[in-house]
Amino acid sequence: MNPSLPRPSLPQDVLDQIAREERHFSQAAGKFFQAWKRGVEIAGSQWFGDGTRAGLQSAASKWDLCPQVAPIQDALGVLSGGERMFLAALVSFYDSCDGGELLKRCDFQGLADLAGLDLDRRQVLAELLLYYDGW
Repeated sequence: MNPSLPRPSLPQDVLDQIAREERHFSQAAGKFFQAWKRGVEIAGSQWFGDGTRAGLQSAASKWDLCPQVAPIQDALGVLSGGERMFLAALVSFYDSCDGGELLKRCDFQGLADLAGLDLDRRQVLAELLLYYDGW
């Protein structure tokens, strides 16, 4: 581009949207981790990281609280419907293939199925979705 030519400017509403998204995504990793920790606390620390409450309390990143997929898979049949659905949804943020398989085992048909969860679990999942920045 020739530097002597005037540069077209973007409309203010587009600039505002870009700035809003930049602010959102600059905070996403921290907010995702906060929501993830709340989810782990609700679901039970035994399914994540080192499986201890102390591990949950000392976790510094989502990597410290990876789900223990194999034990979750094994226990799925003995958990309540809400516990199964919530754990499977959490695993799906970590690994979409494993999480998708778990959700199928829970007879998950679509996002509306999450409406059966209590408000705390729904709030965690909504925040995880909003701030997800990859695993």
